[in-house]
Amino acid sequence: MLHSLINSIYMAEKQLVEFALEDGGKFLVEVEESEDTSSATERVALPSGRMIAEAKQTFEAALDNIKPVVASISNKFKDLGPKEMEVKFGVKLSADAGVILTSVGGEVTFEITVKWSKD
Repeated sequence: MLHSLINSIYMAEKQLVEFALEDGGKFLVEVEESEDTSSATERVALPSGRMIAEAKQTFEAALDNIKPVVASISNKFKDLGPKEMEVKFGVKLSADAGVILTSVGGEVTFEITVKWSKD
């Protein structure tokens, strides 16, 4: 019983979620099961008969949620006139939230590389 309780606290249950692409393609993602994904997903059956959750938004629509973050970072560095700029960060797919910026130890980390050249 204690082992089961510890596992339920430390090991989140996983579920398969199918995300559609705007071109009609689909792909499966294993995500942590949240308590209420009913508003963001619909239960569907795979050809094998296995039930999965189907995200109600497309993958591209989920990615649209992080575009303002990338645009904001880019706009803040524009006035410095970099030749190149690279921004790295982790994303996580969620059945109910779409795309989430991932964190390590409660913090989200952005790695920003800015390059100039002496033309």
